[in-house]
Amino acid sequence: MDNEPTLSVSEAIHKAKMAVGSIPVCTVVGEVSGFRGPNSRSGHCYFQIKDASATMDVIVWRGIYAAAGFDLEDGLKIQMTGSFDVYEASGKLSFKAKTLTVAGEGLLRQQVAALAKKLEAEGLMDSARKRKIPLFCTRVAVVTSLSGSVIEDVRRTLSRRNSLVELLCAGCAVQGATAAQTIIHALEVAAAAQPDCILLVRGGGSYEDLMCFNDEALARAVAACPVPVITGIGHEPDVTICDMVSDRRTSTPTAAAESVAPALSEIVAAVNMRQERLVQTMSTIVATARGVVDASANRAALAMQNRLSIEKTHLDALAKHRCLIDPSSLVDDRVSALMQTEQRLMDALPRIVERRLHDVGVLSGRLTGAAARMTRPYALALDRQAASLQALSPLNVLSRGYSIVRTPSGAVVRDASHVCPNDQLSVLLNKGQLDVVVTQTQNKTSMEQEK
Repeated sequence: MDNEPTLSVSEAIHKAKMAVGSIPVCTVVGEVSGFRGPNSRSGHCYFQIKDASATMDVIVWRGIYAAAGFDLEDGLKIQMTGSFDVYEASGKLSFKAKTLTVAGEGLLRQQVAALAKKLEAEGLMDSARKRKIPLFCTRVAVVTSLSGSVIEDVRRTLSRRNSLVELLCAGCAVQGATAAQTIIHALEVAAAAQPDCILLVRGGGSYEDLMCFNDEALARAVAACPVPVITGIGHEPDVTICDMVSDRRTSTPTAAAESVAPALSEIVAAVNMRQERLVQTMSTIVATARGVVDASANRAALAMQNRLSIEKTHLDALAKHRCLIDPSSLVDDRVSALMQTEQRLMDALPRIVERRLHDVGVLSGRLTGAAARMTRPYALALDRQAASLQALSPLNVLSRGYSIVRTPSGAVVRDASHVCPNDQLSVLLNKGQLDVVVTQTQNKTSMEQEK
């Protein structure tokens, strides 16, 4: 040993670095620990990876972390390919990762997280979409394995809390590759029975055991179920996709049963509390209404008093009028006024009549003059027409010695040939008439006879 060379710290660390550098590239699987996120300045990641008995430091360069496509977090199981290195300043051994992937359950969790993000973006986890669960369920369907202890736990819980609740069971597998399809079928069977709600439950298990409840088709079936779905899957730390899209999530199957079946004592207490609240509410309503009625009555009484006071004042004022105090004096005044009016009319009437008579005389004179002026042309024309008529009148001819001869029928005889001897004729003279008998006729005119 005395012949072995003495090394400085730097030389010893460098020798160790060279020895570590000769280790070929290897792949390491472990659980992330102490991760605090990328360095704020460099972006590189520094953390530890561990298993049940050992821990080692890890360095992941910024570019490699960005290319990994997932976020590191404590407890995540990862698989790294890289090489060992020694930091000479401190002699600290670390593993520099060249590739980085999620391993084992960590990969499953990554896939579940991606599905949860997808369904959340579609709105399947919105609280507004979730259906309202009846406060008191009387008909409950359970979807679970009929061979395990879970169904018995649910049955005992419902019987203990409220024996009146009707329980319907739809059996299915709750673990394995085909479990999701059997659960979907069981949900359809349960919904067809039209219960108040459906309990989708199973006992605890590993993350891999619960993976059927992270199935996308099953999650969509739960969200689309026409009946509210309450989940009770695994234990408190376990949250599946079905829990996220269900209408209510509980931590265990027993808790799910308790949430839909309030104890009879709780129901009685709730009824009593509501009865007390109803009585208090009714008392408040009645008191409020009584106050309103009293206030209205007071306002009405006050209004009536004010109205009566106004009417009384009005009547008192009317009672002081002269027509009520001394009606005869009012009549005397009216009679005196009428007599004065009559006297004024009597005094004014002669003057009015005289003035009107004078106006009538003036108008009469004007009318007479106007009538004479208007009728003078017509009188002259009438005289001329009368003279013409007189000149043409047969009577005027008769006055000159002529006569008119007529037959008994009144026809005028103009020709002697129209009569015969012994015919009776009447002769109209200027004064009087002659009845004659024809003795002889001559057809020659008087002018012919003169010739």
